[in-house]
Amino acid sequence: MSVLDDELDFQILTLLQKDGRMSFTEISKEINVAVSTIRHRYINLVEDGTLKIIGRIDPNKIGFNAYASILISVKPKTFMNSIFEQLAKLPEISFLASVSGDFDIEANVMCRDMEHLNELIGDKIHVLEGVFDTKTNMYMKIYKFAQPDLELAKLSSKQNE
Repeated sequence: MSVLDDELDFQILTLLQKDGRMSFTEISKEINVAVSTIRHRYINLVEDGTLKIIGRIDPNKIGFNAYASILISVKPKTFMNSIFEQLAKLPEISFLASVSGDFDIEANVMCRDMEHLNELIGDKIHVLEGVFDTKTNMYMKIYKFAQPDLELAKLSSKQNE
């Protein structure tokens, strides 16, 4: 059974997505369920990896002024796992995924400035065995940075029934 199939878990996730600091008492009042039930469900959601409460920071306000997407081409492909393992260790990388198209990997990075970004690309990424080519796209201005809308996932699961 998916979390999306459990209305109570879904309601808890929806409320916490709006305010990750909402107390169990506030959640219980909002959805009319005992605090102990909310606490139990919360613990289960955290333990099974469905929920992770974090503080989202505006990178520009704390000194990360070079925010970019780096596309990476790997040749030969036998180096993919090794490169992912090494890239995942880099603290500048905030998002890492395999992608389709002309490149194999996308890494979103947050750097202090252009010099830091150049050092990251030249000294930490290009030197990895198997990195064949990269393409860097700078984020000039971010217009939206959000969590996914849970209702969309719920609609999708109902359509698959």
